Amino acid sequence: MSSLRQLVASVRMLLVLTLLLGVVYPAVVWGVGRLGLADRADGSLVSRSGVVVGSSLLGQDFTGSQWFHGRPSASSYAGGVSGGSNLAATAQDQVDAVRERKAAWAGVGEGAPPADVLTASGSGLDPHVSPAAALAQVARVSEANGLDERTVRGLVEAHTQGRSLGFLGEPRVNVLELNVALADLASR
Repeated sequence: MSSLRQLVASVRMLLVLTLLLGVVYPAVVWGVGRLGLADRADGSLVSRSGVVVGSSLLGQDFTGSQWFHGRPSASSYAGGVSGGSNLAATAQDQVDAVRERKAAWAGVGEGAPPADVLTASGSGLDPHVSPAAALAQVARVSEANGLDERTVRGLVEAHTQGRSLGFLGEPRVNVLELNVALADLASR
């Protein structure tokens, strides 16, 4: 008789926990996401003129002198295959990649290239560059768009995000959001 009671108690506990953790908890999390954080729950989508142009959470490959360029990607910006190269800093493939990126920087920005434009991020999808990397591209971008350098520099400074909570991480610039603002400015 005691084993039958234990079995019934176990089945009741299974049903209660299934209901609680399989229905109620996911519904509450979904509700909080939809009501309080709808933009984030939908993927932090960025729109321009009513058209979604990307997510502020994922890096994109911007080419052309009229755009700010982001960090290199080890995964060719493919969101489904996020990941770094796992190469050591001394691996010949990594040394060659950094050398190629350093040579390519001459056509992208001014001065010595910041480290974040020479190396891919851990995920390969980092949407940010350092303020130094963005500011080094101001002359090229302003010339290509026929804009005053001070105006474009001000755009970079306006899109520079500080450290999270005031002490976590480094200052950064979201390249997609900066390029959307640049496109809006250039179209005026």
